[in-house]
Amino acid sequence: MSSALRSYPSRGALDRPRSRWADVAVFVGAAILIWAIVKVSAGMHVPFDENAAPTTISTDPAELPYYAARSLLRMMIALGASIIFTFVFATAAARLPRADKVLLPILDILQSVPILGFLSVTITGFIALFPGSSLGLECASIFAIFTSQAWNMAFAFHHSLVSQPRELDEASRNLRLSRWQRFWRVDVPSGMFPLVWNAMMSFGGGWFFVSASEAISVDNRSYVLPGIGSYVAVATADGDESKVALAIVVMIVMVIGLNIVFWRPITVWAERFRMEDTESADAPRSLMLDLLRRSHIPELLGRVFGPLVYPIDRFMRVFGLAEHPLYVPPVRRRAADAVFTIVVAAALAAGTVAMVRYIEGSAGFGEVAHALGLGLITLGRVVVLLIFATAVWVPVGVWIGLNPRVSRLAQPIVQVLASFPANFLFPLVTGVLVATGASLQWAAILLMALGAQWYILFNVIAGAAAVPTDLREAAANLRLPRRLWWRTLILPAIFPSFVTGAITAAGGAWNASIVAEIVQWKDTTLTATGLGAYIAEATRDGDWPRILIGVLAMSAFVVGINRLFWRRLYALAQRRYSL
Repeated sequence: MSSALRSYPSRGALDRPRSRWADVAVFVGAAILIWAIVKVSAGMHVPFDENAAPTTISTDPAELPYYAARSLLRMMIALGASIIFTFVFATAAARLPRADKVLLPILDILQSVPILGFLSVTITGFIALFPGSSLGLECASIFAIFTSQAWNMAFAFHHSLVSQPRELDEASRNLRLSRWQRFWRVDVPSGMFPLVWNAMMSFGGGWFFVSASEAISVDNRSYVLPGIGSYVAVATADGDESKVALAIVVMIVMVIGLNIVFWRPITVWAERFRMEDTESADAPRSLMLDLLRRSHIPELLGRVFGPLVYPIDRFMRVFGLAEHPLYVPPVRRRAADAVFTIVVAAALAAGTVAMVRYIEGSAGFGEVAHALGLGLITLGRVVVLLIFATAVWVPVGVWIGLNPRVSRLAQPIVQVLASFPANFLFPLVTGVLVATGASLQWAAILLMALGAQWYILFNVIAGAAAVPTDLREAAANLRLPRRLWWRTLILPAIFPSFVTGAITAAGGAWNASIVAEIVQWKDTTLTATGLGAYIAEATRDGDWPRILIGVLAMSAFVVGINRLFWRRLYALAQRRYSL
């Protein structure tokens, strides 16, 4: 063999060196994780009496680690359910004919329904589903967290599917991939990068509502589950500033640890799915991911489960090939459209008639006009929030997304800020407002921003990080002036991500108004005029007609604005600015 041929390394030489110490660390970590899940989940299924349910929990600081673990387990279960929902719902909306005309408006409506609206309707059903067990209340709490996570992820994954490069579609057809194979080998990898970043943001958004999902007040009844959110709620009601501050410290430690062992490795791993011709010279790294890559355990798991891939692919071919007819006879298409329109119109008409009769026979339409007027006030707060959040976080997000070194330092900070439940700070802010005599009317905008602005930042970071390196290098070689660089490269490149973030930020702001327009400290309650306070008070009193009217009013505002404004920008982003 010649020396030239001997100079090329073998395949094994390119692999990362394996370490027995890495195997030990991964095995011990996995064992501790499984033990913790079993230990914590045991408390989710205990005897429960709805009529004698506890309305408070112990605020002993020694219980905080257990409470934090219970809350984290609920969050992770809700995240898993959100990912499954995202894959099914977003794929159906993007791939099934005419489905997007129904599923996307449904997604708009679901996003606009406040978390208290879901809780007021579902908690009785979940408790009845598991009689005599606290599992029903746990499911209601997890479902409430799910409703704060799923919609943003579904919007992001749907956008990645509808803006998928045509070359990938042609390759799937030419290779005659089944629908199952296309989903896992094309759709999921191409949408992995925005999905991971939006999952991280949705997870942070879920923390914002953890108090509302663990300390539930519905229909003049109170239910409390052990968790860090309910701990803060009880400590706030007691006016104990030291315990609230201690919970904030525990929360910060938990968020930082979760970022190190979970989110940072996933975001670094997702870099492999970026579609570009030139790789960045300064790739992000994760110590946890490096540890896993140096261990033999992932390779052993691959050898065990790898042989199952081919049989599963063969079995899933029953769902057909990943292709749709390129030509449909006009007569058949018009007939299908007519049937589809009639069915949808009939369902909408029946639902509308039922709601009109219910409102007319209960609260009356004067209450509807009152709720719409309150919605205009909350709408003003949402608009102000979006303007300021865009002006502040778009430049910051671009700076972080385009600089891997900055991203390594800034991502943990941003993750802490986004994942930290801002309503933990509400008692402190309320105390300041009470002491200074300031009004909640304007302060509510700040409280809403604490829970909604991060959607814009995270989506802009993801959009900027996804700008192909070759385009950045071309702009640098052409020495584009800063203003031209923003106008011709950066703003068009991040526009689809920004629109996705702005849509979800607006929906998050409407939801945040539920807890931001009415806040409490000790025996003092501050209320701002708005639709969020209206729904919160109706839910607390169990006033079902006002709950329905408030939810319908909020849904009308969110869906109407999405249809008239955001969806047009969304279509423009797909048509002109998809990379």
